[in-house]
Amino acid sequence: MKMLKRSAAIVLSAAMLAGCGSSKSDSKDTFRFASELDILGMDSTVVDDGMSFTALHAVTEGLMGLDKDGKQTNALAKSYTLSDDRKTYTFTLRDAKWSNGDAVTAKDFVYAWQRILKNSGKYSYMYGDEGANIKNANVLKAKGPKATQAELDTLGVKAKDDKTLVVELAAPVPYFLELMTFPCYYPINQKFAEKAGKKYGTAPEYVLSNGAFKMTKWTKGKSADFEKNESYYNASAVKMKNLHMDLAVKPQAASASFDSGSTDFAIISSELVDKYKGKDTYVQYNEGYLWYLEPNHDIKDAAKKKAMANVNIRKALSYAIDRDSLTSKVLKDGSKAATGFVPAQLSQNAKGEDFRKLAGSFTSYDVKKAQEYFDAGLKELGVSSLTFEFLYGNDESPADKVAEYLQTNFAKIKGLKIEMKATTKKDRIDNRMVGGRFDFALTRWGPDYADPTTYLNLMSTGNNNNYGKYSNAKYDALMKQVRTETNADKRYELMIQAEKVAMDELGNIPVFEKGGSALKATNTSGVITKAVGVPNTFTYVEKK
Repeated sequence: MKMLKRSAAIVLSAAMLAGCGSSKSDSKDTFRFASELDILGMDSTVVDDGMSFTALHAVTEGLMGLDKDGKQTNALAKSYTLSDDRKTYTFTLRDAKWSNGDAVTAKDFVYAWQRILKNSGKYSYMYGDEGANIKNANVLKAKGPKATQAELDTLGVKAKDDKTLVVELAAPVPYFLELMTFPCYYPINQKFAEKAGKKYGTAPEYVLSNGAFKMTKWTKGKSADFEKNESYYNASAVKMKNLHMDLAVKPQAASASFDSGSTDFAIISSELVDKYKGKDTYVQYNEGYLWYLEPNHDIKDAAKKKAMANVNIRKALSYAIDRDSLTSKVLKDGSKAATGFVPAQLSQNAKGEDFRKLAGSFTSYDVKKAQEYFDAGLKELGVSSLTFEFLYGNDESPADKVAEYLQTNFAKIKGLKIEMKATTKKDRIDNRMVGGRFDFALTRWGPDYADPTTYLNLMSTGNNNNYGKYSNAKYDALMKQVRTETNADKRYELMIQAEKVAMDELGNIPVFEKGGSALKATNTSGVITKAVGVPNTFTYVEKK
């Protein structure tokens, strides 16, 4: 099967943005980055958020990585071979060191991969048939903390010697090498991690580097500092001596810092687009996130559960959303109306045809239809009105703005009452969504790799991130076929069929595909911004 085409990375170069806006930050050797997001952790087997991925990639390399043009290339893997049946990868590691002087060995990968399964990490599912499909990963994922070391040793990853890593798959995975760029597959130095214990990844002294930079300071919710790692195998490519990240900064404050010359790259929100659009320092890119409404199909309240299980009620919610107006008049940052659960420009088949174009559209704005579906649902339920709690994050731009807009859309449906519930991202996910304590929520997902399954897996029964507990036997059967189908054309058709099953009954309700907006100093080049995997890469940054 041919490798599916990857979504292109955007390398933001000085040549693209020649003009005003040069940085006046403290040193030509320091790159300063500002984001409204915080680093939640530095343990690659635990974290699952974009800002943590950005920070992790600054200090860690995996088997595969990115070159200066944002294209996939060998990283810690000097080379690799693939067996004729496409199920066994043999990687030869290059000479590389951890920042404490230890050599990076094949055992570091074996330890890290066993660790995430043992600890039931949020991305442990990516080791089984919903991701890399590594031999015996499904069984070990189910065992979790109960797995013995002898059982963990049955995982299809072996250190043949210090420089040779052998990975056995249960079935061929066309995007396997791309997965190897993702943080959950990064190596971990066992001796260092076990000495740090529960503190591993929580502070600079408990973070070990084999990448471009070393973490030197980290004040959670405020900032993080890094310095060039001179022992990095590709140190000659790293031009910045220092990397500074301002964290949890409101976009207005970040833009003010940029205007004063104190920041080189600042991610801004939609309300600032009109102020900066058209200036040499303004950049726009595909952020990659799909924002969607996730209905809770397993609400504890019996009456609400029955109501949310009614497909007419979910269709009413979808038809009530004016997605085009939301993206063009509210967000104004390049975002686009979502027409399905797999975004456009994510993946193409062997003929170069985009999945979204092939799969068609499942969303439309029609207030009259929304009311008709809602009335039909009320009649089937034997009630005259419904009340739902709408959960969203108040520290996730543009979640609050989008939630407020959707509230005005839903207000057009007679007989529907919406109670807004704003909370932090951490509380929304870790407490409410994981615990099933929500009616429906505004949430988002960024692609981990350039294949439709990175989204479609979210609606499989039992998936770790299927917080709404959507379950459909036909959908599961199709996705099971997808994971074993070796014919590229047939596999694509199966994915199209699976999405149609879930979208016909709106198991999740797509809202919009997020565009990104940022301010970038014109004397800076080499920032890699990707819609897939690690959001931002700073290895190749340069300042004139």
